[in-house]
Amino acid sequence: MPVLFSALLPPDDVVEAIAEMLGEPGDGLRWEPPERWHITLAYYGEDDVETRAAWLGERLAGRPAVDVRLEKAATFPGVLWLTAAGSELEPLAHAAGAGAEPRPYRAHLTLARFPREEPGRAARWTRSLGGFTSRRWQAAEVALMTSEREPGGPRYRVARAFELGRG
Repeated sequence: MPVLFSALLPPDDVVEAIAEMLGEPGDGLRWEPPERWHITLAYYGEDDVETRAAWLGERLAGRPAVDVRLEKAATFPGVLWLTAAGSELEPLAHAAGAGAEPRPYRAHLTLARFPREEPGRAARWTRSLGGFTSRRWQAAEVALMTSEREPGGPRYRVARAFELGRG
């Protein structure tokens, strides 16, 4: 069975704005390629696509689209990320199942990973991206994603898409 999670995918122009801000980052961090950038709503682990899609469809039925903006960088141990801001993001994530995870939900877009024992590696980026703010967009679709292990890192694919109501 594939590993599944639900996510919001940023629009192309927002992805381009982030990539432009990063330039050619290098410097020892393991950067996520733009094609893998997403805002996770909930992680399900190994699961059946059809069963999870039916469950998620029921949970998202009638939910409105949400306004989203990416802004300042921060870190978790070993992870550099951009904050995903929007007043309805957390309720959407909980509807998608985020409440089942052991840690509190934090809406974010992962940019890079680094050794947990070297937290200073990301300091340059938290400073330089501290003032970053993307344009605000309306996320009108939740993607049920599959994650497949490959030699160059995971490959994410949209298994199903669920439309949210337009405001």
